[in-house]
Amino acid sequence: MAESAMTRRGERERYDVKLLQVDWGFALVLSLIAGIGALVLYSVGGMSWEPWAYNHLLRFGLCFVLMIALSLVDLRWWLQLCYPIYAVSLLLLVAVELFGDVRMGAQRWLSIGSFSMQPSEFMKLAIVMALARWYHEAGVKDATLSWKLIIPLSMIMVPVLLVAHQPDLGTAMLILLTGVTVMIVAGLDWRIIGAAAAAGAVAIPFFVIFVMHDYQRDRVLTFLNPEADPSGAGYHILQSKIAMGSGGLLGKGLGLGSQSQLNFLPEKHTDFILAAVCEELGFVGGFTVFALYGLAVYMALRIATLSHSHFGRLAAAGTTATFALYVLINGAMVMGLAPVVGVPQPLLSYGGSVMMTVMIGFGLVMGVKVHRYQELPRSQSFFAQFE
Repeated sequence: MAESAMTRRGERERYDVKLLQVDWGFALVLSLIAGIGALVLYSVGGMSWEPWAYNHLLRFGLCFVLMIALSLVDLRWWLQLCYPIYAVSLLLLVAVELFGDVRMGAQRWLSIGSFSMQPSEFMKLAIVMALARWYHEAGVKDATLSWKLIIPLSMIMVPVLLVAHQPDLGTAMLILLTGVTVMIVAGLDWRIIGAAAAAGAVAIPFFVIFVMHDYQRDRVLTFLNPEADPSGAGYHILQSKIAMGSGGLLGKGLGLGSQSQLNFLPEKHTDFILAAVCEELGFVGGFTVFALYGLAVYMALRIATLSHSHFGRLAAAGTTATFALYVLINGAMVMGLAPVVGVPQPLLSYGGSVMMTVMIGFGLVMGVKVHRYQELPRSQSFFAQFE
């Protein structure tokens, strides 16, 4: 029987063969989400490509090319870059503490000339890669129940505390939940999970009272009773609910949403774009968006299960967890089921930093699919792997 290109090692390294192994169905789903985002941004921008829709499509196009290019990168290169990327991201977070720009009461940005970036976005991917590398080289006992778990826990908590201090509670929560998800997927003992959950439940009231900033505490109280201050702290949630509820089954139509078009809906192009989707495209539009998100998560997790390497499985699963948490937290926030924490809807909302982070992460996921048969060594010198 003749060997296929995917069973012959030399053939698998050819770029034309790798391109055929890219999950183009997954790429199509991501493109559809971004396309719906561009359509709604066109509408809430006054039925104009400026100022948001054109830039959104341009950024997605560039990030799409980057994602495909990264999917062709050998997983051994990804493996070796994990710790350096984590270290650089951590140093950038420290630099934010020392030299960061203060905007809207938060110190989250680093500026070099006209270029500005938010290092906490890069940490969302860096923490997944670093943990995947650590667990790839750890033994089964180390990943399940061992004092060595202090190492991955410290890797998670240091950036969480730095980001929370900026303050950016939403991003800190994302990093924490993503890291914990990777630890659980890697085989964390259920006794530790149960004890940590119980300790977290006990600590939440103390955290809200003694650790949160005043405006963060107000957001939690407003979430519990937004009607108490309808024109102040509760304004965002109430306007979002009005927009979503008024859309009905099929929506009011593009350009016809009263809350979004008359600027009652705050942050309609970023954090609350999902409310604009439901107002103008109705329940059908909102359901379609969530169905596409669910399909993307399913396809990415399926890729994780195909990987022959532990690193590939954990990296793909962790990246997918970050994406899913974005969707769930933003969706709950917009529906009034969670406090407003400033987490955008990935690929749908306007914004370059989140889109770039998500697409680079999916470049890694695609790379796991393309190189799914690759067995990665647990520990050996970098250049020896390529001999």
